[in-house]
Amino acid sequence: MSTQYVRPEYPHSKTTGAIIQAAKTVHRELGPGYRELIYQRALALEFAAQGLDFSREAWIDVYYRGQKVGSKRVDFIVEAVMVEIKAKAKFDDVDYIQTLSYLKASGYTVGLLLNFGAKQLEIKRFVNEEQKR
Repeated sequence: MSTQYVRPEYPHSKTTGAIIQAAKTVHRELGPGYRELIYQRALALEFAAQGLDFSREAWIDVYYRGQKVGSKRVDFIVEAVMVEIKAKAKFDDVDYIQTLSYLKASGYTVGLLLNFGAKQLEIKRFVNEEQKR
């Protein structure tokens, strides 16, 4: 694995680096223009090829004041990192808000938001300081 995306100051940096590398491979091969589901399937194949432990379309519980109020599906849980993907021209503010909300609900420390729809892969890393897993 390339160490280009690994930074010791980032939690779970080795895993996020592998995820980013896999996403760049998918984006380089497919390019923009497909539906999110196509990228999700290709990314699952790339994660498996890299030997990453992952769950696709994983359910997370949402709590309010300690009570479960619902469940939400996230695109991937890769080892200890939550991953949401998009296939649009560019990120919108709602994409950041949604991903951060999912990250907080999931209890994971790190989340990645990946956009395959732009000319270049867009990547946003989130850290949830409130909860550690």
